[in-house]
Amino acid sequence: MIQIIKATIKHSELIAEIGKQSFLESHGNSASKEDVNHFILKTYNKDAISKEFGNPKVQYHIIYLNYKAAGFSKIELNTSNNCINDLNVTKLDRLYLLKKYYGQNLGSKLFDFNIQFSKKHNQKGIWLAVWLENQRAINFYIKKGFKIVGKYNFKISESHSNPNHIMYLKY
Repeated sequence: MIQIIKATIKHSELIAEIGKQSFLESHGNSASKEDVNHFILKTYNKDAISKEFGNPKVQYHIIYLNYKAAGFSKIELNTSNNCINDLNVTKLDRLYLLKKYYGQNLGSKLFDFNIQFSKKHNQKGIWLAVWLENQRAINFYIKKGFKIVGKYNFKISESHSNPNHIMYLKY
């Protein structure tokens, strides 16, 4: 059974744990171990996630398979990007799925859920940044209709950034 729920601040620790593991699984080799660990400690902790629930533009959702958390998404409504001329667009900030749940169509279901959520909130499209070396994710988003519209350097640490595509799906 697949279930998607809106996360609340009480889910902060769960989101942080999934975030840590998912980031290591998909980006663990994208920088030095020290840089990756520093980023994870700064980004995926209960306090940092809890703080984001104070921003009304941010929405977290968790996907469960047979009552076990398999991943989460984070979107930000009405968040522009300088590579996109449209207004009222959503940023898909994170779509994370634990590796053991790959191949079960859960990422696609969570993605489709976010698209419907975004459309219900009168958004004109959705954009994201994806690491150039994450070919699995790039292929997923291209299959979903995204176009590469720009570039972005994702800062892992003070001394390391990863090149990313900015991808956009206009509704």
